[in-house]
Order: sequence, then structure tokens, then C-alpha cells
Amino acid sequence: MRVTLVNPAWDFAGSIYFGCREPHLPLELGYAAALLRRRGHEVCLLDGRLDGCGNAALADAVADFGADMTVVTTAPTYLFWRCPPPELRIPRAFLACLGARGGCTVAVGPHGSATPGAVLRKLGVDVVVRGECEEVVAALADGTTAAGTAVLRAGEAVLHGPPAAARFTDAAPLRWPEAWIQRHLHHHHRFEGPPRGAGAEVEASRGCPYSCSFCAKTDYRDRYRRRDLGLLVQEIDILQRQGVNYIYFIDEIFLPWRELLVELAARRLVFGVQTRIDLWKPEMIELLGQAGCVSIEAGVESLTEAGRAALDKACRMDTDALAGRLILARRHVPFVQANLIATEADDPALVAAWRAKVQREGVWANDPVPLYPYPSSPDYRRLFGAPDDAAWERAHGHYLDRVTRFSDIQDGTPRPLAELEAACGR
Repeated sequence: MRVTLVNPAWDFAGSIYFGCREPHLPLELGYAAALLRRRGHEVCLLDGRLDGCGNAALADAVADFGADMTVVTTAPTYLFWRCPPPELRIPRAFLACLGARGGCTVAVGPHGSATPGAVLRKLGVDVVVRGECEEVVAALADGTTAAGTAVLRAGEAVLHGPPAAARFTDAAPLRWPEAWIQRHLHHHHRFEGPPRGAGAEVEASRGCPYSCSFCAKTDYRDRYRRRDLGLLVQEIDILQRQGVNYIYFIDEIFLPWRELLVELAARRLVFGVQTRIDLWKPEMIELLGQAGCVSIEAGVESLTEAGRAALDKACRMDTDALAGRLILARRHVPFVQANLIATEADDPALVAAWRAKVQREGVWANDPVPLYPYPSSPDYRRLFGAPDDAAWERAHGHYLDRVTRFSDIQDGTPRPLAELEAACGR
């Protein structure tokens, strides 16, 4: 079968999108491409940002390839499945350009994982994949009725099995087009100095053993798995030969892994991670710095034990100990960030004093921001119950009703979801 895998040409104007707006490697499509090729299928991998073209040109490329199946993702990359643009206007714009020229159409991403019926109707695709997509896409190409999918029958969504979770541990080393790497000059979440050369994103582990209330990963990417070290190192070596000298690990939680840090230290790369600082002992923090880590994004979220408990953090440290561990990390890693979330338990004066304290020691802590209740988060279920086809509209309306001060990465005042999705089906 001839399969195209498409990361559309993203535009975030008017969106609440919290993620980075620079181009990133579409890891979910890369894994799918590797599996498809291993099974004998012909693959065309397209990315609107990294190919430097718009959705109309992407659609023409799909048609020129003669695709029997076209897969489109609803989030810019696996890195941002936890905070995707809520609206589906960009994948819908690509599909409108494509028309009937792409064979069977398949949507993958966090939207269909949480609300498959809504995505089937809004995008008009033939199949939605629920959960991690690479093995499901390969099964569809093989002609299998794959578990982890949804289709419309007589106007109703029919689900085949639970959301999918890939093995992941044996994921083959990804190989990206040279042109993509040369265009990928962005070094994600790097602030200690100007980027030199190409950057890349890599996944060392998948899932998280914690269930924080705000994290949008329910029904996909829950179970923690660590990738085979040999395969992971092969991928890093391939990237390094292509000129990559900075890697960002997209893991939901980058846990201490001595053997990997030793391998990284031998390669003299620099890299960034997102983690929980309470899980790192002092000697492992020192090794993290020696391995080349230049950026830590540490989820602290709340500055009171009550606030962290309300978020189901299961944190091992009190607030003073967290500050001490962050300050220790800053001695070994050039940039350390403490992520804070606005919670009712945190007094603004306490937050300001704590931020000033750690900032004097070189640790950056953000002004706490309210969270969007993504339909795949426990917070959404606490507020509204199980997500239905109106879940994204409900979450979006709730957010816009209660938030008056938006993030500096948002494009002015975000627009209502119905306005953003005016071209989508219902």
C-alpha cells in the first residue's frame, strides 16, 4: 500500500495554544513510517513547516504520490499531545485541499483519542486512531481491523477496542530527511546561549507513572516504558552524524537513567529535559550536568503541600526542599525552570516571595498560569464528567470565561472554538 503521513502547515493565530510554535520533528509519523516500511509499504512523509510549503501544496504532493491511505495528525508533534491546539481547523484545511485524492483518510492525535466522534464529524475522515498511533496505522495499512480505532456508522461513532498503547521499547532508530534536519535550527527550550547547528527531538521513554490532575494524557501515553538503550543510542548517533548538536527529550517525565547519561556524556552533545526535580538525588543531578544537560523544565506546579495534593502530585518533598533541589540543579545545569500553575491554595504573596528567592539563585520560575481543562485530563472529568462530543467546546468556553490574563505566547485574546472551527463539519 502507498501511505502518506502528513503533518499539516500549522497556523496558531487566535489559538490558546501553549506549545512552542517553531517546527519540530513529527515523531509519531516517524515511528509509523518506520513500521510501514518494515512491512513493505511505500511511504511518503510530509511536514508543512519542515518542507516549507502550505496545505494546498501538501495535498498536491499526496495526490502526486498516488496515496491509498493518508494519515494526518491533529497536533504538531508528540511533544505537544499534552497541550495541543484545541481547534481542528488546520488539519481540516489540509483535508479540504486534499478532497478525494488521498485514498482512505485517517486522523491521529490527542483529539481523536479523547473524543473520536467529534473528530470524525469535524474532519470528515474515514478512521480515527485512539491512543498511540504507530502500530495502529501499520495494521490499517496491512488491511487489519485495528483495535484502537473509531469509524462513523449511521452517524454514530463505533469504537474498536480501547485506546492503543504501543510497545515502544523496541522502536527502531528514526532517520529523518537531511533537508528537514538542515531546516531544524530551533533548539527547543534552550536559553543558556545561542543555538549553533541543528536541533532535534528524541523520545527516550514514554508514559508517566504519575497521574497529576492537570496532565492531558488519560487514555493514551499513560503506562511508563523505557526505550531499548541500544536503539536509542543508534538514533542519537544518526542525528549527530547529520549535524545535530542539541537534543530535546520529549519524554513526559525524564527519569534518572544512569546508563543513558553515561552514553550522552561520551557523545559530547548538549540536551534539554522535562522532569520532576523531587525524583533526582544530588549525585544524579551532578551526572545529568556532566552528561551535557543545559536545560531542565521542572514541574513544581504548586508551592503548598495542600496545592500539590489537590493536583495529585504525590510529591516527595516539601516546598523548601524543592527550592533547595532546584538551586542545587542550577549549580550543574545552566538553565533550570520551575513550572508553576495557578491554584487556589497558593497565596500570591507567598508565590512572589518564593519566585524571588529561587531567582536570586539563578532558577527561573514562571508567573503561575491557569490551566486549560483538556478533555483527556483528570481535571476535565472532575469538572464535567466523561468527555463527550462537545468536550472541547465545553473546555474552551470554561477557559475563556474564567481567564482574563493570557500567556505571552498566546496571540492576543484567544478566539471562541466555534469561530476557529467555522470550516469544520458538525
